[in-house]
Amino acid sequence: MPKSPLTPVETGEIYDQITQLWTSDKFDRSNGIAVHEYAIAFTQRRRRALDVGCGCSGRFIELLQGHGFAPIGIDISWQMIALARQRHPEVQLHHADICNWELPTTYDFITAWDSIWHVPLSAQKAVFTKLVKGLAEDGVLIFSCGGTDEVGELYDSTMGPEVYYGSLGVNVILALLDELGCRIRHVEFDQYPELHVCIIAQKSSNLASRALD
Repeated sequence: MPKSPLTPVETGEIYDQITQLWTSDKFDRSNGIAVHEYAIAFTQRRRRALDVGCGCSGRFIELLQGHGFAPIGIDISWQMIALARQRHPEVQLHHADICNWELPTTYDFITAWDSIWHVPLSAQKAVFTKLVKGLAEDGVLIFSCGGTDEVGELYDSTMGPEVYYGSLGVNVILALLDELGCRIRHVEFDQYPELHVCIIAQKSSNLASRALD
């Protein structure tokens, strides 16, 4: 019988146990940076930014600050947030579940790197919709997802404990973003042959109202 998805709280508890993977000298702080630089180049304004699943490394927070953004972060792991607050006491960091957290404002840039795929599959469309609605006009969303052709779920223990991953499938995600009023700016299997896909989408000014209906 297939396993049920982990709840966000359970996922957070697992990440509480493995924070050392991101604080070790072996952690590659360049991971995802180049494609984030590329995504930032699409931005029209550089005011507020949101890092969903910000973790504790602070590398995207620092990148965004360096480009003139005022970033905030959210993570389901209490230990990740505690470490992130030590690194960046000046940044507003929320210990919360993106599935039910209400975005306090709109953002010119939202990143959700290696985070949405831990959201239970049944909630992923709602999360993508929330993030697009949370973009300001011409705002940019970058995220990674499982590069599957079809909807799928799995458990993986590469990091130690078994962690849940779910994917709506790349084509479904792209169709959803289009429906929500986004232009697709970039799609890449950036760690091929691993099924890791990076997507950059921009909320189009003449389509943005569709995402707010």
